[in-house]
Amino acid sequence: MTEDLTGQPPGTDPSPAGPDPYDNRRQVLYWRLLARLFDGEEQPALESASLGVVEDIGLPSALLDPGTSLDSVVQRHPELADEFDGLMTPDDDAAGSRDRAAEVRRAALVSKVLLNVFATGSSTVTAEQLARWQSDAGWLERALGGRPGGLRGGRAAGAGLDAGGLGPELAAIEADLVGRMRLREVLADPALAARLTPSMSLIEQLLRDKGNLSGVALANAKSLIRRYVDEVAEVLRTQVEKATVGELDRSVPPKRVFRNLDLDRTIWKNLTNWSPEEERLYVDRLYYRHTVRRTTPQRLIVVVDQSGSMVDSMVNCTVLASIFAGLPKVDVHLIAYDTRSIDLTPWVHDPFDVLLRTNLGGGNDGPVAMAMARPKIAEPKNTVMVWISDFYEFDRSQPLFEGIEAVHRSGVKFIPVGSVTSSGRQEVNPWFRERFKALGTPVVSGHVNKLVHDLKTFLT
Repeated sequence: MTEDLTGQPPGTDPSPAGPDPYDNRRQVLYWRLLARLFDGEEQPALESASLGVVEDIGLPSALLDPGTSLDSVVQRHPELADEFDGLMTPDDDAAGSRDRAAEVRRAALVSKVLLNVFATGSSTVTAEQLARWQSDAGWLERALGGRPGGLRGGRAAGAGLDAGGLGPELAAIEADLVGRMRLREVLADPALAARLTPSMSLIEQLLRDKGNLSGVALANAKSLIRRYVDEVAEVLRTQVEKATVGELDRSVPPKRVFRNLDLDRTIWKNLTNWSPEEERLYVDRLYYRHTVRRTTPQRLIVVVDQSGSMVDSMVNCTVLASIFAGLPKVDVHLIAYDTRSIDLTPWVHDPFDVLLRTNLGGGNDGPVAMAMARPKIAEPKNTVMVWISDFYEFDRSQPLFEGIEAVHRSGVKFIPVGSVTSSGRQEVNPWFRERFKALGTPVVSGHVNKLVHDLKTFLT
């Protein structure tokens, strides 16, 4: 019979004064995790002890192999798939008791997830390695109670997951992996390019490098950008459509047409006219439903900072602008700026085309963008201006704020928005933040889903 690290047979309860074998097992697994994360070299004693623990509790030894992806583990052992869902958000036991055996099992699974995601090395990354990391990061997001992509700002973003600010850290790791990949070589090979999964970090690199790509590499880059844009649009379109439904306008009588007939109310109100002898209902009055008043403004002007720190905002806001532009009676204008401004309105219906026309990087000059945006205001009362930026203008801060203040006082609904990200991370110049608050136009949260919700408040 094998013994555990305490010298006792498995399943033997320790004496009250002796060490707890379950605590020892958990500590071994977490010591190994820390050693792997901070050193990277195999520690024979910890590896041997961890293998004994894992095998003793009936888990596969593949959990200890850093080269094995979580997809592979689950493929070979499908019974483990459900254990990873919500793994790192366990429910508290109602009686307050601890299942120490379950804690050891959880430690083994958590160690595998964390090691695969955070031990990324420093060497060159292949397309296959990036794809594997993205998949493993998805398992971490599932373990935290979200959906794959929910923390990193991917296609499934919007699960409401925060995890204590872990999202930006995962995005930074992914960006580092993309930066260590020979992206141009990968894009030039259709087979390798097909292994890439679109993500915000990858899209940022593609947009920055598009001027240096040509032929097959450029075509594959465009295909990846198109896929990502379409997937983001699919997630956001439903939210926008729900957010732009107007309220009932009861000040105006409903149109007396058949499609507005409220049959149930008509029957209810005329029940006193029911003739049992004739089995017939005589209707004195017809009742109609009130139609919905669309209160979306006639003109929506979106101004977005396209400086280097705003790539996430650029992608999300161009998708949002295109969706709003597809709604009836909404005239959407899109302006992007750094040290110069560009009117992207002719291409606003196609965010893919908009992104290919942007040039990420450089500084920013808000007054230049304001000079282009103000002439687009025809009817201030029917205009909303959404300005998306971190508002770090330095010596141009006062001129920009004066322009914004004038627009706001003219009757335009001005909505300042911090960087529109899927992770919710937002950094806004405190100087502007305080002045916007005093003006009565506080900065809207930077989370893309929160922006959709807040736009509903402003637009209805």
